[in-house]
Amino acid sequence: QVQLQASGGGSVQAGDSLRLSCERSGGGPHNYGMGWFRQAPGKEREFVAAMGWSGGSSHYANYARGRFAISSDNAKNTCYLQMNSLEPEDTAVYYCAAALPFKIRAGIPINEDEYTYWGQGTQVTVSS
Repeated sequence: QVQLQASGGGSVQAGDSLRLSCERSGGGPHNYGMGWFRQAPGKEREFVAAMGWSGGSSHYANYARGRFAISSDNAKNTCYLQMNSLEPEDTAVYYCAAALPFKIRAGIPINEDEYTYWGQGTQVTVSS
């Protein structure tokens, strides 16, 4: 059984940076598509960024492109989300998720239903 442990959230000022981590345990030596989603208070969960199971390609939500970067360290079974130039609108609970290759429809999993495993979420609060 795959388990995902997200960490790295916190309270920062606008313009600051944070790096979120998502450590995967279990599931064997398989590759997974990895993604980050977020949910702000009173809003639905939304896509942030994702990378394909081979690790070579990525996709970002418009608001994240140019500010956020997703990466992975396969040796550590860990996926990262580097977030720069944070804004108060980025305040949310951030979730990491893992997608099995056969469930990915178009190379990079950007839809929630492509993901099988979810982490518990880590809170990011950005104050102005």
